[in-house]
Amino acid sequence: MTRKIVGTLATALFAILVTACGTVKPDAGHEAVLVRKPLIFGSGGVDETPIKTGLKYVALTTTGIDVNMQPLRIDVEFSDLMTNDGVPIDFHAVLSLQITDSVKLVRDFGQDVVGDKPGFWVRNLDQPFRTAVRDSVKAHGMNEMAIQATASEAVDKVVTEHLLAIIKETGVPVRILDVSLGRANPPDAILHQRVETAAQEQRINTEKQKKLAEDQRKMAEESRAAADQAYNQKMGLNAEQYVALQAIQMQREVCAKSTCTFLFGGNAVPLINLK
Repeated sequence: MTRKIVGTLATALFAILVTACGTVKPDAGHEAVLVRKPLIFGSGGVDETPIKTGLKYVALTTTGIDVNMQPLRIDVEFSDLMTNDGVPIDFHAVLSLQITDSVKLVRDFGQDVVGDKPGFWVRNLDQPFRTAVRDSVKAHGMNEMAIQATASEAVDKVVTEHLLAIIKETGVPVRILDVSLGRANPPDAILHQRVETAAQEQRINTEKQKKLAEDQRKMAEESRAAADQAYNQKMGLNAEQYVALQAIQMQREVCAKSTCTFLFGGNAVPLINLK
């Protein structure tokens, strides 16, 4: 009797384990990869068909691994990258990539996280990417990387091509959407030196403009003096007569704007009546 009860309980427990199930429900933009771990019958491993958005019932021993199929952003910091003129620079790179095959990713590369980055990136792509950036930056000078957009674009292109080759070689199921290298930042000492140099250049330019204005004013005065001298010679005026003529001209200009009364005599001057 006892054996019969034990057998019945064992059968019931087995039936429960066989018929029991769980659910897998990936969110929009995600896929669930099923990893089967049967207790007794069947074979385990990764299911070749991922679960798209929706609800699916699975055995309790089956695990659903969530994979984000939306574009992923990866930030990479670089410090003290040496340019071809021996100046270390820092900058921030941003990559955008997207997983293309969730099953292959889980089965061959894993879907864990290392630090704050996907494990497949850290183990397979991070170091080759850093090496490509370091080698590309060495081909350019500090001013090119910090100022000229064409240099950054050239490095972007070389690094992207190298990264695509690594992805093809390793078989990581991702595609690169964008690679963007931020503006290079030289050391503070270099920045201060550049600011001081710019200030000196500005001072030099200011002095040049000031001297140019003074030279032009001097030339104008010399031209005016030469014209006056030529006029005196043509009219046969001596210096005293020329000064008197200039005084008359000044009086005429003043009296043209006001009412003047002239007093004649040895030292006659106009009296200006302001109304």
